[in-house]
Amino acid sequence: MTRVWRIWYNSAFSSIATVIRLVREADADGRFHTIYTHAHAHSPAAGAAHAFHVEPTGLAASDYVDWCLAFCREHKVDVFVPSKHAAALSAARGRFLEHGVRVLSAAAPDKLELIDDKAAFYATVKLPLAPPPEFRVFSDIGQFDAAHAELRARHETLCVKPARSVYGLGFSVLDEERSSAALLLAGSSYRIGLGDLRRGLAELERFRTMLLMEYLGGHEYSVDCVGADGHLVAAVARKKLPQPGHGQLIDMRADIIASCEQLAADFGLSGMFNVQFREGRDGLRLLEINARASGGIGMACLAGPNLPYLALCAFIDGHQGLAPAPVRDGLRVGELGTAVELP
Repeated sequence: MTRVWRIWYNSAFSSIATVIRLVREADADGRFHTIYTHAHAHSPAAGAAHAFHVEPTGLAASDYVDWCLAFCREHKVDVFVPSKHAAALSAARGRFLEHGVRVLSAAAPDKLELIDDKAAFYATVKLPLAPPPEFRVFSDIGQFDAAHAELRARHETLCVKPARSVYGLGFSVLDEERSSAALLLAGSSYRIGLGDLRRGLAELERFRTMLLMEYLGGHEYSVDCVGADGHLVAAVARKKLPQPGHGQLIDMRADIIASCEQLAADFGLSGMFNVQFREGRDGLRLLEINARASGGIGMACLAGPNLPYLALCAFIDGHQGLAPAPVRDGLRVGELGTAVELP
């Protein structure tokens, strides 16, 4: 008789609906009973799993860990795949294991913290085939001016972004000719006038840690990966095409896949994670590791491997016997929105 594993995914980004759907599509033997929780009853992903429950709101990380432990006991969870408060839950893996619950974390707590802080991450990571972009850290106007003078002498275009952010929030390219108002009226996204930025920074005096970086103007690559204790089980690299409506191209560049293998080993990565690269004047550069499934996970899986299902199998059964489907290199993929009725 097939054992049924009860798999819980807690509150996550919108791609979690695709993740759960892919697991259920591949689970022909009925091994996995999926559970999803979210703070809002009308979350679009509420209907994706076999069961849905509402999470409490306003809990501190430590209180949320306690609630998760109680939820696991009540609902007889076997494997917990956390997204919300992932670092705190990864640190508490031993407490969950005492109750027979295995926590599938992308990395150890210290590695998750490092990955989340791009300033510390860039300063630490060693990746010969795709090093991070040249950058400087600033948290006041004096540091910004010094960093700008140094980097502008070597790079024609610079950009800024927060050391901690998701989905590119806070990223802007510096425009040295136009004001922010002119850029707004021109409909230019993700650009900010240098003079306006300097005035605003001076008014703030000190602020959260930011990065000033060389701007990478080439192709961007998003690589959806599955790891198992530092071993890269599978990866699908998507090249983002600049022309609107042209979708993305599966491009299994050897240097990109080798870089993902090294990152998985260096950071002990497991489960689903995503790596972002971009080409610049001096070649391929590493942008970030996202310790979760990306928004494009569905497009990646069209190329062959069912990555969310592989992540569960590798964690539960071990990766040695897995044979991921071959990747359809050169496949062009895209996404279309689908309307759904909410519960």
